[in-house]
Parts: sequence; C-alpha cells; structure tokens
Amino acid sequence: MGSIELCPARSDPVDVRLLAGRGDLAATARTADPAERRRLTAGAWTLAWPVVYQKVTQPIERRRGHYVCAIALTRLSDECVDGFHDDVEAVVGDLLTHATEPIRDVEAWMASRVRAVTVDAHRRRRGSRGALQRPRVPVWLADALGHDAWLTALAKEILTWVGGTASAGTDLWPLETWAARRVAATGDWQASDKATVTRDVERVLAAMRRRPLWYEKYVRRPLLARPAPVAPTPVDDPEHPAVVAAGGEVDEAVLTALAAAGVEALADAFRRGADPAEAVTRIVTAVFGEGTAYEDLARVPGTATAYDEQVPALLADPAVVGRIVRAVHRIVRDLDGRL
Repeated sequence: MGSIELCPARSDPVDVRLLAGRGDLAATARTADPAERRRLTAGAWTLAWPVVYQKVTQPIERRRGHYVCAIALTRLSDECVDGFHDDVEAVVGDLLTHATEPIRDVEAWMASRVRAVTVDAHRRRRGSRGALQRPRVPVWLADALGHDAWLTALAKEILTWVGGTASAGTDLWPLETWAARRVAATGDWQASDKATVTRDVERVLAAMRRRPLWYEKYVRRPLLARPAPVAPTPVDDPEHPAVVAAGGEVDEAVLTALAAAGVEALADAFRRGADPAEAVTRIVTAVFGEGTAYEDLARVPGTATAYDEQVPALLADPAVVGRIVRAVHRIVRDLDGRL
C-alpha cells in the first residue's frame, strides 16, 4: 500500500478558514513569506484532502476496479497514491489562488470546483510530459488491433500510463493490475499471469509502432520521461528483512489484484441474475483456488501461497458463502448508486 504523508508542515487550518471567511486568503498567500506560505499550504491540505478523496479519488478507484483503494485513504496502492497527492496539490493551489471573495464553507467551495480543477491539472501535467492530455484510442489503432475489446482497452491503459508518474515497482508497466483487468474483461481465468499480459502489451505496442511518428510523440517520449522502475537488489539470505518484507508485499499485491477481478466478475454475474451462491462458489474458486503458481516462482522454497488449498474448505461452509454474497451485493448497490 502507498505511504500517505499529507503535509510535512504544521497543518492547523484555523487561519485558512478565518482568512477565507474574510475574503483575504488569496491576497495573503500571494504576499506571504516562505514560512507563512508553508503554514497556509499545510492548513489548506488539511481541509482539501478529505474533499479530494471523497469526491475524486474514491469514485475513480471504484471505476477502475480498485476496490481496496476505495476503502480508505490509508489503503491506496503505490500506483494510486501519487495521483491522489497531485489532485490535492491542485485543489490547494486553486484555493490559495482564487479565494478572493468571502467563503463561509471552505470545504463546500472546494467541492464545487474539485472536478474541474483536478481534471485541468491532470491534463496540464500530462501535456507537460508530451503525453496525450485526453488518452483516446485512434480509429487506425483500433483497426490494427482488430477491435478486440481487451486489447483496445489495454491500448488506452498504455496511453494513460505513459503520461503519469505512478510506480510499478520493478516493472515498466503495472502488469499485475492489468492482469486483473484482463480477467475481468475476457473472463479468461487461466491467462491471468504477468507473462500473458506482457505479450498483450507487446502486441499493442507493435500496432502502435505502425505509425512511427505518432508512437515516438505520444508513447516513447512520455515513457522515457517517467521515473525509472526500481531496480531489484539481489539478496541471497532468505532471512534478510528485504526478502521477508517483499514476500508480504507480493502476497498483498497479488491478493488485491485477484480480489478486484473477483468482485468485478461477481458484480457482473449478480447483475445478470445468476444464482448468488453458485456464482460465488464458481468465481471465487476460479480466482483464488486455481492459480497458475506464477506468483510463487520467486519465493524461498517452503513459503509458497496455499490459497488453492484454503479456498475449497472455506467455500464448503454456507455461512462463508452467505457473507460473500451479502458483501458483493453491498458493493454492487454502492457502485450502481454512485457511478
């Protein structure tokens, strides 16, 4: 999960509220010395981040299928936390620049502008890196991909990814996240490994390279401007803290990706009127009980996961199945009510 540090400075929002209420916030921020500016910025962050998380981050994460990220701020993944910080920074900047009239309710004022402010900031950041400000798949590229729904969606994911700054760890692309989305898009539970998605990425990139100038401008150059992937450090000692920690992070990343795919598939099955208990047994077994074991290849012998052994035993209990059915129904109602 991502590391959340809202603002390193003192974050008392009282002065921000008082200045905003008098209509003096923007003028004060504009003429403030560095120390005062940092204090006002910290206070504005304290007010802004809940608005951004509730109004922007949670809806986006739900649409992306990142249900864990939508639970709470502290559950944001590394892939998503950078975007959250960028959005809060944009809203804080907007408040300190445009709060020129008396504002009785600062949070309500920010909420009324948050979507336009964050979208504009997002497009400007992407444009500054040379990426498409509004990633869309051109007709010629969709033709080259045979209008395959998953590959076309992956092409848009690639165009979106190259313009961002989020980390994918040691990988160039967020392959685990895309593997989960591939399962949800294709229903192919047997091809949910990173190797399959890597081949899909290469196929999409090959189609993009048919227009070399377009590829250079909108894919290669923005990609080169991104932060480099983290280089893995070989550690031979299986008891080394880095190895032990990495194992836990792998478990969490794999489970998060699988859970997102499973919830999306269950939600779709419920909407289509499938028998809830049958759908839960079938889909949860497919997601967690029939793994390819690719996630265990890099592990120390004896530390591999055992989901395929635990899941059938759990699903044999009707109470467990019932809890899953109720939880997914709540998620479906929440999604249908918000999206």
